[in-house]
Amino acid sequence: MYALRKGCERMEYRYKPSGVCSREMIIELDGNIIKKLTIIGGCAGNTLGVSRLVEGMNINEAIRRLKGIPCGTKGTSCPDQLSKALEEVKEKYQID
Repeated sequence: MYALRKGCERMEYRYKPSGVCSREMIIELDGNIIKKLTIIGGCAGNTLGVSRLVEGMNINEAIRRLKGIPCGTKGTSCPDQLSKALEEVKEKYQID
């Protein structure tokens, strides 16, 4: 988990999800807007769909929509893990 171009508005954040099939989430932010999301691993159609849906979305709105979504009996999901990643980057870099 790290950011590139720290100190600039644009940044890239990498997150290792747990309890799901995806292996890594690469989040590109411009301030509090999600510019691009790449999810490595997981169900290709679902992860691509989630990626396209959150592009251009405010980080707070994405968290609100994705937090707590389960996948079967796992207790979490790729969308839920994305919300955790976004919460983490918000806290770490004090993004509103």
